[in-house]
Amino acid sequence: MKNIDAFIEAWAGKNAMSPQSSVDITELESQMGCVFPNAYKYLLSTYGLVRSPNVMSKVIDLDTKLGQVHDFLSLEDVASLSSLYEMSGMEKGHILFASDASGNMFCFKLADCLVEQDDTAVWFFDRSAFSVEKVSDSFIQWLQAFNKN
Repeated sequence: MKNIDAFIEAWAGKNAMSPQSSVDITELESQMGCVFPNAYKYLLSTYGLVRSPNVMSKVIDLDTKLGQVHDFLSLEDVASLSSLYEMSGMEKGHILFASDASGNMFCFKLADCLVEQDDTAVWFFDRSAFSVEKVSDSFIQWLQAFNKN
């Protein structure tokens, strides 16, 4: 998972992070009826909740089309915000995991998380357009795209 390690090194800086326990991750999976991709679980269990405001600044500086990931959601927020956003008009069947600075969300499709797998596609929910579009074929590739900038 060296691409995830490189993302943390480049973007998270010295921000204090606290790894999430595998018990808490498994409990959330059970609550949501899904199995998170192993790459996402590696990020959570190794580094915890990542806050990466430097990504937003770099994306603006480079004028790239990458989404501006700002914060990875707490385990509690993954479940509650996924439900809240669905009630607010987001298409059903998404698991939110990170936000940008404007309230838009990065997510996995629930249908892609029904069986254990190493990685899965990343989707972006634009809250002003109420639309969801695929931004990467995999979580690792999505993080790796930030490493290239």
